[in-house]
Order: sequence, then structure tokens, then C-alpha cells
Amino acid sequence: MSTLIHFSRSGADVTSYAPDKDQMHVINHITGEEMDEKRNVQVESARICRGAVKPLSDLNTGDYDALVIPGGFGAAKNLSDFAVKGGDMTVIPELEKIMTDFHSAGKPIGLCCIAPTLAAKVFGSKVKVTVGKEEESESYPHAGAAGAIKAMGAEHVATEPGVACIDGESKIVTSTAYMYSGRPDEIDDSVKAMVDGVLSLM
Repeated sequence: MSTLIHFSRSGADVTSYAPDKDQMHVINHITGEEMDEKRNVQVESARICRGAVKPLSDLNTGDYDALVIPGGFGAAKNLSDFAVKGGDMTVIPELEKIMTDFHSAGKPIGLCCIAPTLAAKVFGSKVKVTVGKEEESESYPHAGAAGAIKAMGAEHVATEPGVACIDGESKIVTSTAYMYSGRPDEIDDSVKAMVDGVLSLM
């Protein structure tokens, strides 16, 4: 929602997409336990987008000036298998092609939270990205992702919570979001930094 809000405030027109496939699994977010049911990624995404979400297979790179992947567990479980395989991850083919097409067209790509791992996998040594700090702590409980990013060949840049890493050469913009265990306003500031960075490259 922070991503949508900050693009809206900038006056940008945004279209949301999600893969039409089953989620890796369904989690009870109160207990953290897996539930015995199936849910569709696109259908669940429509909860956030209030119905306005299209199948990822319909995305045409030529129709847009930038690509933004907000992150969250969906990026690690449904857009890739990072949650299971870490640095040996794969990105779903339709998203990898979309990312490659945007990059080849010289259009910016923004990613936050765990989503920078997608750029590390797809582009390797061509990019600099951030997931915050490289040492795990109470504030950065998922900092191990930085090691996976480096293992995939990309450069990890340590950043503060509200600061985006802007790789001007590759036009990749990343920020920590919930990789940092902060207050909601701090997470929102992080997302805004990513959005502002993308807009600055358009």
C-alpha cells in the first residue's frame, strides 16, 4: 500500500499485476503455522489492490516507464523460491523475462524488502542492491539475505532504514522496508525513498 500511495501522490498512473498461480502455501499470520488450504496469488493480491490487479502474463513492458516489485514474503515464495533455496534460488520465468525486458529498455526497476534478491539473481554482478545491514540483529533479523545477494554475484550496499540504494548505471533502486524491524512510519519512509529513487530515474 505504501508503494501505491507514494506513486499516487506523485501523480503517476500505476497498474498492478500478479501471477495467476497457487501460493506456495497459506500461513496463519497469528500463529505462523501453515494452513491446509490453497489460495491464488492474483486473487489474494486483489485484496490489496481492491480488485484492480491483472495477470502478470498480460504485462507489456512497452506500456510502462518503470517496474516496481514491493517485496514481502510473496517475493520470496511466489515470485521466486528464495524462502526455500536462498542463494540457489530461481525466479519464476515470466517475471525474469519482464525484469530483463525493462532493464534492456533502460527503464528503472524498483524493489524493496526481500525483493532485491530477485535483481541479484536476474542481473548478478551488474547491479548494486540493499536489504539494509549485513549483520543480523534485533533491528535486522533477516540480514542473512545480504550474504545470499553477494553469493549470487551482486554487490550489497549497507544502508540506513529510510535511505534507498540507487544504482544509476543499472537503474535499479532498492530499500529495506520490512527487512528492518522498525515502526510503520519508518517502513513507509523506506518505501518512499525507493519510489522517489525510481521517479528520479524516469
